[in-house]
Amino acid sequence: MEQTTITNSQTIVGRHNGPPLGNVTQPEPLTKVQEPAYVTMSLHPGKVAIALCSITAVLAAADVAVLSADYYTGYSSVVIHKLVKLFDLGLEVNVPAYFSVTLLFSAAVLVGLITLITKKQKGSHVIEWAILTFGFLFMGFDEMASAHERLIEPTRALLGIETPGLLYFAWVVPAIVLVAVIGTGFVKFLVDLPPRTRTAFMIAGSMYLGGAIGLELFEGACTVGSLAYKTLVVFEESLEMAGVIVFVWALLDYLTTNFKANGVKFDIAKPSGPQEKQWATSDLGLQS
Repeated sequence: MEQTTITNSQTIVGRHNGPPLGNVTQPEPLTKVQEPAYVTMSLHPGKVAIALCSITAVLAAADVAVLSADYYTGYSSVVIHKLVKLFDLGLEVNVPAYFSVTLLFSAAVLVGLITLITKKQKGSHVIEWAILTFGFLFMGFDEMASAHERLIEPTRALLGIETPGLLYFAWVVPAIVLVAVIGTGFVKFLVDLPPRTRTAFMIAGSMYLGGAIGLELFEGACTVGSLAYKTLVVFEESLEMAGVIVFVWALLDYLTTNFKANGVKFDIAKPSGPQEKQWATSDLGLQS
């Protein structure tokens, strides 16, 4: 009789030419190692910018529509008045305000991601990227709380401003000083950026500051609530949102061109069992 015995834990497999050997435990089937399933999210700069611009255009059109309807009904319709509160670009805690906050926080997240990647790759200007991250976070919270408006009365008192004029919304004075100081410190940062990114950053900054500070100056010379004032507010808020959208596009474009990503793409592994760990990977250079 020829017999070969293989032992694996407590399993015995026999092969023989004679009578049965008795109770033989069959081998346990091999368990196939399951590969984690991946969910892919790709963000393409152009498509994202077009989508955000479309939302901005819809919000601006809705604002003009409800304000016009409110004007032509003699401000007497309760329904239209509620719609004004919901879509007026000049008010807080409504649809346009939440959208603006979302844009600013989205920019903060993207700048934060660039900061982390740049630090990991021991790149330059990590401090400047980090300052931009906290700057956009602050701007997002300020958009929610309108904290900058608390500077109006103290600055008016300091400058002796009592009547409407270019500096009536006096918070623009410390804002201009702050922008000048930060801008001076970021000259080297801008110069070292790729030309495409540098141009986009400058356009985005000009649009945002042109709306937030430039048009705010002219609003101060108008009677609050007048047609001219409301028209300027529509342009101001739209220009601010457009500026942030250009900045978001520039950040996404910077990620895709400088960190060798084909679109900004994130792959998140789904756990295949209760004891599986969940792993997140990115093709932007953050893998360990």
